[in-house]
Amino acid sequence: MSRPPAPALPPLREVIARHGLTAAKALGQNFLFDEQLLDRIAAIPGKLEGKPVLEVGPGPGGLTRALLRAGALVTAIEMDRRCLPALAELGEAFPGRLRVIEGDALKIDPATLFAEPYAIVANLPYNVGTALFTGWLSGESWPPAWSSLTLMFQHEVAQRITSAPGTSAYGRLAVLAQWRSEARLAMKVHRSAFTPPPKVMSAIVHLVPAAMPEGVSARMLERVTEAAFGQRRKMLRQSLKGLPGALEALATLAIEPERRAETLSVAEFVAIARVLSG
Repeated sequence: MSRPPAPALPPLREVIARHGLTAAKALGQNFLFDEQLLDRIAAIPGKLEGKPVLEVGPGPGGLTRALLRAGALVTAIEMDRRCLPALAELGEAFPGRLRVIEGDALKIDPATLFAEPYAIVANLPYNVGTALFTGWLSGESWPPAWSSLTLMFQHEVAQRITSAPGTSAYGRLAVLAQWRSEARLAMKVHRSAFTPPPKVMSAIVHLVPAAMPEGVSARMLERVTEAAFGQRRKMLRQSLKGLPGALEALATLAIEPERRAETLSVAEFVAIARVLSG
């Protein structure tokens, strides 16, 4: 049985004006009005018909309506109660397809909200985006409960997530994103697409879980990258000397201690963490 056509919705600008909403700088909010752009973002994870999706920071519901048009079953976490009436209207337009939870996404474990794998699609608030992202990537259990991440960041952060060794953007975020996931920069979004326009460009990053290397503690890898990139201008023999066994691990793996963190591949970081995890 085919899904009924999406209901006709008022323009986002009209919804925002009617509810007296303005983007709150303290919450890292910037609103997207371009419906075609929002539909393109909702298409990045692939077919969403009947699939559970978590959205963080929906605001007045621009991306939310695109996800609902794509057939997703959306759970949205929003801490700005000013936006709740607009989201409630959207829920009425798509009966049984939108669940809104008022709260702080940093304090909510998404795995407790779903009984099956779910996709995360979000225009993340800039002030908490990185913290949420690293939280979703952490933990010893793998694969995670989420099936994919489709997230909007400042372009600089997106580059740090998807960058390769030897580049200026390569760092801890790249290693944590790429050691057991496949990460790509899926789309750039010009600052003029937002209201109000942010000072920087944005980009969409898409990640899917990959096989986790054997014999490696996720926490140990985090400790290695924290130490190595915490003093990225220094040689490894200096930046890693405070991590017990790290210099011996370099010798075991024939990794020159005169190298700097940004020259090591993701596989080399994994190898160091594996020796230290033993």
